[in-house]
Amino acid sequence: MRAAVIDLGTNTFHLIIADLSDRVNVVYKTNSPVKLGEGKINENIIIPEAFERGLQTLISFAGEIKNQQVDIVRATATSAVRSAANGANFVKAAKLRAGIDIEVISGEEEAGYIFKGVQATGVIVEPSLIMDIGGGSTEFILCNPEQVLWKKSYNIGAARLMQAYFKSDPISEADQRTILDHLENTLRELKEACAAHQPLTLIGSAGAFETFATLLLKDVEVKKMASCTLPIEAYKKLAAELIASTHEERAGMKGLIPLRVDMIVLAAILTNYVIDETGLEKLSLSTYDLKMGVLQSLLPVK
Repeated sequence: MRAAVIDLGTNTFHLIIADLSDRVNVVYKTNSPVKLGEGKINENIIIPEAFERGLQTLISFAGEIKNQQVDIVRATATSAVRSAANGANFVKAAKLRAGIDIEVISGEEEAGYIFKGVQATGVIVEPSLIMDIGGGSTEFILCNPEQVLWKKSYNIGAARLMQAYFKSDPISEADQRTILDHLENTLRELKEACAAHQPLTLIGSAGAFETFATLLLKDVEVKKMASCTLPIEAYKKLAAELIASTHEERAGMKGLIPLRVDMIVLAAILTNYVIDETGLEKLSLSTYDLKMGVLQSLLPVK
């Protein structure tokens, strides 16, 4: 069976096509920086320009799906669509103009798929905290190699934080303090869950963590690996450099795509907060995330 999964993220739309038998064999993948959350994500609106960019991307994806003779299509929408007052209008327009049925999934469902994707890499070898930083939301999953122990989605994605709090270049101490206060108020339940389950490793799922890995592992093709270990002290040094840098300095960094030039600062602040508050001393990357988790869920039951 050939399956296509579309992940309608707040920043990026992804298309992945795979043949499914006893495992997932990816045959095609692409993505587009739609920026669906541009401008007014914290006002829960998809602005007209982003709305149209999203539809045009889905029309393009639909053409590729037809070319690839796909048997089943799963399209999942996350934070930007589920929180937008006009999210239902976007779903209707996608069906009308691109012929794509979109399922708007909850944050809990999103976290569950992320776990399935990360689990498929084999990177979970001990009690771990998975962290997936999106544009609209960030998911946290406490787990062991076999199962989820606790999971929760928070509306603290990089685009939301950037639009609300990133007011200076480079980001000021005052802006950073405001963000940290917000995280302190928001993530109390996460800290309680970590204290109860005692994870040993922080596993970053794709997205910003792929960017961290690309900047740290300069001679490695990160996207060709399912997972890898990241040196945590080197990460902390990189994070400090990113937070202290100007937009222009980051724009000149090799491996930092335009979409993430500013949002990587928020991702670094958020990741630093989690490491500092949990005391985790090991860091890994999973390049598999929600979309691979959806594909895993479509595999025949053995």
